[in-house]
Amino acid sequence: MVASHSSESSLPSEAPSGAQPTVRVSEAGSSEKEKKENKAFERWRKTLSLITGVGLSTEEFQAEIEKADRKTCELYKEQLIKTSPGVRFMMNNLVKAGCPLTKNMLDCGPCDSTKSGGFSPDHGILLCQNGFFSKKHQEHTMIHEMIHMYDHCVFNVEWDNLRHHACSEVRAAALSGDCNWSREVRRGFYTFTKQHQECVKRRATLSVQANPKCTSRAAAEKAVNAVFESCYNDTRPFDEFY
Repeated sequence: MVASHSSESSLPSEAPSGAQPTVRVSEAGSSEKEKKENKAFERWRKTLSLITGVGLSTEEFQAEIEKADRKTCELYKEQLIKTSPGVRFMMNNLVKAGCPLTKNMLDCGPCDSTKSGGFSPDHGILLCQNGFFSKKHQEHTMIHEMIHMYDHCVFNVEWDNLRHHACSEVRAAALSGDCNWSREVRRGFYTFTKQHQECVKRRATLSVQANPKCTSRAAAEKAVNAVFESCYNDTRPFDEFY
């Protein structure tokens, strides 16, 4: 018995001689490609808008800037905690002093343009995400604030006492790298004799002057000068200037 076949086969019919085959792109594949292209275009648009400010409101532009600053600050923070000898040294010594510092106590946030960081006994260390011009600058700032934390832990600093504050500022400026020659050149100071000491005095005075308990620059200078010799030469926990 011969099996019968339907006159309409389920297989596609053979294309006529010379005809071009029809190419069909699945809707799913096309949709996925469009999504990728749209994402790429959106990234390009946001980057261009961030650079030029075109297409963004003032609030949107500021929000994008803050987002980018925070991302960079957090990235550098993670890298420096792992690779910076100075940062790792200070973190280890804070543990030994009984005041361990976790990365969550190093907070990136926006500040006014005059600051790059700060220390609070109650809240930890603030890293001014919009205040850094390089990874090295952030490294020096992290070490600077860690020295304040170390002093608070080991020496029971009373921050309302201008001499206490001055001593910690002198030590932080001297030991953190804030007054390295390259940093001073960037600031426009080129003195060759006692440049490091002068830088430490100047920066410590500026910080003490910002203390709410300080009434004038003269009062800040007086506090710094009173403690400078002993505090400048106290390099704990370092053996020498970093």
